[in-house]
Amino acid sequence: MKNISRKQISVMNIQYKYFPLSLFLDDAVRFGVENVELWGAAPHFHMEDMTYQEIRKVRREIEGRGLKLVCFTPEQCVYPVNLASDNPDTRKRSLKFFENSIRAAGELGSDKVLVTSGTGYFDGSNRDEAWKWAEEGLYSLAEMAEDYEIVLALEILRRDESNLVYDLPGLMKMLRQLDHPSIGGMIDTIPMALASERPAQYLEALGDSLVHIHFIDGAPRGHLAWGDGVLDMEGYLEELDAYPYRGYLSLEITDGRYYMDPTKSVEQSVKRLFSVL
Repeated sequence: MKNISRKQISVMNIQYKYFPLSLFLDDAVRFGVENVELWGAAPHFHMEDMTYQEIRKVRREIEGRGLKLVCFTPEQCVYPVNLASDNPDTRKRSLKFFENSIRAAGELGSDKVLVTSGTGYFDGSNRDEAWKWAEEGLYSLAEMAEDYEIVLALEILRRDESNLVYDLPGLMKMLRQLDHPSIGGMIDTIPMALASERPAQYLEALGDSLVHIHFIDGAPRGHLAWGDGVLDMEGYLEELDAYPYRGYLSLEITDGRYYMDPTKSVEQSVKRLFSVL
């Protein structure tokens, strides 16, 4: 690769959820990765259980190892977090959750927070209303993020996770309607592949507004270590290299097969990545 470098690789802590956060951070250092993405959930970083001092301690643990936190990703793909809910109390709570996530990211020293659109009902009965609620919530968050000098990374989801933003056309529509400098698009290679899309399409449509990537293998579903799936990972890299993409490639490995030995999944993926970079 001529442009993509090892300095753009990041690892994520989801598959370490039955281990201390320190093991994840130590593994990042051990395998030569300079960047991390923090999944915000128990037991590592559940905001509602943490004091200001505890948040700052996590920052010291990251920076003390010479690592850079490139994105804060609060857990948001399970109830009750849904910006597009038809329940006003759920929407209000979800908005507050993301507002606190932006504040936490500021304290952690990260300049990105991952967000998703939420979803309406899959029978389509309230999709237009759900879209409007998602747009209103995301715009409010973008306004707040701008004050914190943080960029929101709007991630596409699978069709069985959201009926709003699940492919490139939906992502582009939402970003055009938001028209805000503090929110950009991001790729997750799993829903991208399930939508029969490729990185080159996102780069052509978004350009430098493509602000983050979850770079994982799949079969085609699942969030797997590189080599355990069937996706064209090296081909994806070549497309990103050709543009070139300047952001981070984060390894969001989530499949349960890795829970007993998360270290192996990171080692396997990083070695494959570094072998072609």
